[in-house]
Amino acid sequence: MNREKRNCWEYKQCGREPGGGRAKQLGVCPAATEKGLDGVHAGRNAGRSCWVVAGTFCCGTLAGTAAAEPYSCTCCDFYQLVKKEEHPDFIFSGTLLTHRIK
Repeated sequence: MNREKRNCWEYKQCGREPGGGRAKQLGVCPAATEKGLDGVHAGRNAGRSCWVVAGTFCCGTLAGTAAAEPYSCTCCDFYQLVKKEEHPDFIFSGTLLTHRIK
């Protein structure tokens, strides 16, 4: 069975995607608009690599330094899901940050 891979905002149901139910209240999540990571792990924008984007929510808290400290997200259930779904082709944070800069 081949199911569609979900982006973080779909999995977490945060409502911070463009046009989402909480986007006006909380702001649009930078992972939903980060075009430099579009397509990584088959995600839209940084939807499947959100842990390297500053300004995302992690456990309900704004992760303003996520890009500088991407390892803080490794305990997240979504991170673990993407890692499992993408194995053995999962791209780790250091490589993603380099990819994003290009």
